[in-house]
Amino acid sequence: ILGVRDIHADHAASHIGKAQGIVTCLRATPYHCTRRKVFLPMDICMLHGVSQEDFIRGKQEKNVRDVIFDIASQAHIHLEHVR
Repeated sequence: ILGVRDIHADHAASHIGKAQGIVTCLRATPYHCTRRKVFLPMDICMLHGVSQEDFIRGKQEKNVRDVIFDIASQAHIHLEHVR
């Protein structure tokens, strides 16, 4: 937008965008669950033995928290790449 032509700036912006997208998805999860929709990666959910129904019912067991932690960790990794 500002006319910056730098591969490093582009790379940093890409990682910031990915981190922001992940965080936005996590923050919107309670809202979407009230509408019976889950937009979280099912491979991570299955890794922890969590179903979409667990999120829809608002369960807060350790395995559900572990899913959220793993997804949030991906956002953190993208921020570390930016630094």
